[in-house]
Amino acid sequence: MYDAIVVGARCAGASVALLLARAGYRVLLLDKSTYGSDTLSTHLVHQPGVAALARWGVLEQVRASGCPPLERTVYEVADIHIEGRARGVAGQQVAFAPRRRVLDALLVDAAIAAGAEFRERSRVTGLLRDEAGRVVGVEGRHGNQCFTETAHLVIGADGMRSTVAQLVAAPYNARDPRLTCAYYTYWPDVPADLELYERPGGWVATVPTHEDATLVLAYFPQSRFAEVRTDAHHAYQEQIRATAPVLYERLRDSEPAERLRGSGDQQNFFRQASGPGWVLVGDAGHHKDSITARGISDAFHQVEVLVAEVGGTLGGDPAQLDAALARFAEGRDKTLAQGYEATLSVARLAPPHAQRLDLLRAVQSDPELVAIYLDMVAGIASPQDLYTPRLLELL
Repeated sequence: MYDAIVVGARCAGASVALLLARAGYRVLLLDKSTYGSDTLSTHLVHQPGVAALARWGVLEQVRASGCPPLERTVYEVADIHIEGRARGVAGQQVAFAPRRRVLDALLVDAAIAAGAEFRERSRVTGLLRDEAGRVVGVEGRHGNQCFTETAHLVIGADGMRSTVAQLVAAPYNARDPRLTCAYYTYWPDVPADLELYERPGGWVATVPTHEDATLVLAYFPQSRFAEVRTDAHHAYQEQIRATAPVLYERLRDSEPAERLRGSGDQQNFFRQASGPGWVLVGDAGHHKDSITARGISDAFHQVEVLVAEVGGTLGGDPAQLDAALARFAEGRDKTLAQGYEATLSVARLAPPHAQRLDLLRAVQSDPELVAIYLDMVAGIASPQDLYTPRLLELL
């Protein structure tokens, strides 16, 4: 019997397996995909997530993989140009945007080194329950072989369309309409920082990543998805031209290194996070539009809180474990609510109101305010932190 079975070996799943294994628990990590495979992602790990990687001893491996540090952020809207560096957190001022085939593999490797057992190409098809209905394990298929495994805790870390969430019928605590669709590809040898361009009905971002490539993402209103998908390449180019004309000129003499990828299924929700013998982490329990790129960093936060809460309860009194899971669930919702609402606000792609533009004009003129604003972008600071005496003086 395992202490925990983790379903899904991406950022959330591999991380929770890593931390539980390091805490001395017997962990089984399952994933339906193959080790080192890619997945749709903005790749961006904001400074709180970078600090987590540093605590886990994985950050140096990310650096060694050739992933460039994102030391400067540029944000443009209307006539406003904000450029600078966040204050950061826990000594981490820069962000990173590793390819997922690199980051996920590094986290899986670390989990295995810590003692977790990893099985790729293993699809969970059902859950095992005891007489009282408590989840006590999983059943699934690995190739042509069926398997069952038991555990004190089953952790669903299997993404927005989580099988574990479906099998436990986890209800939505909050659910909002889809707001954007997004398309991206990778451009070789295009000089860029972490750059964000906003206009009504459009959002474009550049994210430097591995192999001297820059991820360029274009966001559209969800209402345009049917139209955009009919000629995604043209729509993508036009959105860059209209929203970020300076970037468009940089791309004119280059060709994408990979095919165009996209999604019109940017869901926004909180699911019930836990129940008897089960818990959801990462996108399985909470997902929001990728436009603020908070998913990876938020997943790392959830993982650390979950492991801290359940420590000492696995293998003991099930009631104590359930109480720990309930504390995790309550804390998750409170902690992530503000970032969720902020993301929905950005994803509406609405015209910026005059008061916000006046605030941003004041911010751009002061390096200290720029650093606080970029902390907000990274999910470190709140809007209240921006209202310093200096800002009030400038407004």
